[in-house]
Amino acid sequence: MTTTAPSDVRPDPPHSPDDGSLSEFGYRQELHRSLGRYASFAAGFSFISVLTTVFQFFAFGYAFGGPVFFWTWPVVLVGQLAVAACFAELAARYPISGAVYQWSSRLSGLTFGWFAGWIMVIGQIVVVAAAALALQMVLPAIWPGFQIVGTDPAPTSPDGAANAAVLGVVLLVLTTLVNILDNRVMSVINRVGVTAEIIGAVLIVVLLLTHSRRSPGITFHTEGATGSGLLGALLVGSFTAAYVMIGFDSAGEMSEETHHPRRTAPRTILTALGAAGLLGGLVVLGGLLAAPSLTDGHLGIDGLSYVLTSSLGDGVGKILLADVVVAIAVATLAIQTAACRMLFSMARDGQLPFSARLAHVNRRTGVPGAPALVVGVLAAALLLLDFASPDAFLAIGTTCIVLLYLAYAMVTGPLLIRRLRGEFSTEGTDETGGRLFSLGRWGVPVNALALLYGLLMTLDLAWPRAAVYDPAGGHWYFRWFTVLFLAATLVTGAGYRAYRSYRGRTADRSAVPEAAVQEAGVQDAGV
Repeated sequence: MTTTAPSDVRPDPPHSPDDGSLSEFGYRQELHRSLGRYASFAAGFSFISVLTTVFQFFAFGYAFGGPVFFWTWPVVLVGQLAVAACFAELAARYPISGAVYQWSSRLSGLTFGWFAGWIMVIGQIVVVAAAALALQMVLPAIWPGFQIVGTDPAPTSPDGAANAAVLGVVLLVLTTLVNILDNRVMSVINRVGVTAEIIGAVLIVVLLLTHSRRSPGITFHTEGATGSGLLGALLVGSFTAAYVMIGFDSAGEMSEETHHPRRTAPRTILTALGAAGLLGGLVVLGGLLAAPSLTDGHLGIDGLSYVLTSSLGDGVGKILLADVVVAIAVATLAIQTAACRMLFSMARDGQLPFSARLAHVNRRTGVPGAPALVVGVLAAALLLLDFASPDAFLAIGTTCIVLLYLAYAMVTGPLLIRRLRGEFSTEGTDETGGRLFSLGRWGVPVNALALLYGLLMTLDLAWPRAAVYDPAGGHWYFRWFTVLFLAATLVTGAGYRAYRSYRGRTADRSAVPEAAVQEAGVQDAGV
């Protein structure tokens, strides 16, 4: 399979020895390859963004699960590590932008892979919106002046929800501009932001643990767990960990911009998730131990912001909250970047409307600018739902997790089938001559665990619980929002595929024929 890059698109000089690594897949090096190992790690870690996601969903997890919700964390971490291990193997063998789309297509077929990519990119756009909403959990706690709309900063209130949308749109404008500028600018911001986040997370853990008011045994207490018994409470409480530990595949998304991606991406996928899982678990534990009270209602509404300012004092607490703001901004940027690379990869294969425009890479900046605008505008449009109802905050958050979990399963499923058929090779070498990352004899059990966990968690997250999605009643569409959004995503995708089939080919088809892409997927599946 061959492609013809536009004449004004060239690799960024000086050329990297990795610039020819895409030729075996039929692509030319168009994105600037400038990311090292730490930058690759930062791409995955900043998508996960422990401080952003834990601060955003801690209150929700505690409100439903009580102190015992802490134990959902290690369960989710083990499940996601199984998924990440499978992704690490694939990142070593297919170091291409649009990771989930590319992996699923080459393991199964173009149509199935296209739907995996379609679901993934829609999910990433929703995650961008959800991450931007996290500012509401922090900024008003630092300074009341950030509460621009109304007076109640709680994100579950009409004032808080509307203000969250305003703050989120402002952040999206900034991240869109950065994503258009240059991948080196994005990389610098990511690295600085991730470093600040890691330092801040460690400080928060240390300070919370040294200000503990109770022993870790509190995590076995079931008081405060609500819902249909303890199991039901834990299933809902697991949303927090499920929301935090996604996006580690971003290191794979950035493979075409990473030096030695076959060697680097697998390691950074696993280290990003491992580091985030460890730090996040300690932050959750520290919050439970240092909270002034577990029964006064604040922990289930104001979350960790309340713990920091009340336990550490306004001065130290607000300094640490400022670090959380940096983490939120960098996370939103990283998630938007990952969505842009997915759009670029699918458009490069002529698989999206306006593919030629979406796949165009600016020669000077080395980034595709159009996807950044598309992702930014669509994410901002989703934020407007917060003006309709405060319940949109949770609906947006859980919907994005469901879409990503389903897309992940559309990779681990075909991969397991190929393993069982003996069609997935564990052989090969990376750019340095070392062996490619491989699970070896553990491949089948780890892969099976990853698929089973992903499907069960998808079902748990999407289940239309009235107490979770429509607690006030009267908004049936929020109760069913995740299911309806997923159905709309699938119907829209199927409609577009049918339209393509009817026309025979799209008006803006890229230089890569669909048949060639499908053929390459079959040929490469056993690599």
